[in-house]
Amino acid sequence: MSYEMTVQTRGVRKEYVMGTVTVEALKGVDIEIKRGEYISIMGPSGSGKSTLFNMIGGLDKPTEGNVFIDEVDVAQLDAYELAWLRCRKIGYIFQTFNLIPVMTALENVTLPMVFAGLSTDEYIEKGIRLLETVGLGERVTHKPTELSGGQQQRVAIARAFANDPAIILADEPTGNLDLKTGKEIISLLKRMNSEQGVTVISATHDLKMLDVSDRIVWIRDGRIERLEDRANIKLEVGVVEGEDH
Repeated sequence: MSYEMTVQTRGVRKEYVMGTVTVEALKGVDIEIKRGEYISIMGPSGSGKSTLFNMIGGLDKPTEGNVFIDEVDVAQLDAYELAWLRCRKIGYIFQTFNLIPVMTALENVTLPMVFAGLSTDEYIEKGIRLLETVGLGERVTHKPTELSGGQQQRVAIARAFANDPAIILADEPTGNLDLKTGKEIISLLKRMNSEQGVTVISATHDLKMLDVSDRIVWIRDGRIERLEDRANIKLEVGVVEGEDH
């Protein structure tokens, strides 16, 4: 396996048993994602997009097949090893932000660093730096209820980068945001991807995401329908009304 590959799935199948019915969510998925790529996983609801996303993130295990992250087979890890991998190697960004309401922006961002064992001075300094990077240097003491949706998602992005992950997994990161804010979040993710060389894998319905992607994985009915390079897609991404361009 090439060192260049950061994520690789081989023959990944996933079945869910619901009462007397067995649902096959993934039907043999093979994919290779290179280090530093920006990948968008696209597909209609029920296509298996979220299931594949959860497999790559170690949030669920395949019924059959293998998921490798930096050449480690995630399906073979025990609960402790999986927790370590998720803490150190992967940063998660969710549609619903998943911030802790009683904590400030800084406390939310530094929480993964606390779990990783950084000293107080280290994690406070790094947390402030990350919040400055996402444009929230003035909001470190604000709680989620004192922040807009876009600002909350910026906090979530800063938190995802807390432990210098190899991979950022973003699940519908613009799903709860208006068009203009969504474009800002996509631009921020792309900038972090470019500057830090981190691999970004996003499950999304947002066509604006295609414009910053290196490749798009189209999923339908539990299978990869096609893989496309951004350069080969003719796409007109609409501008926001009133925006300078």
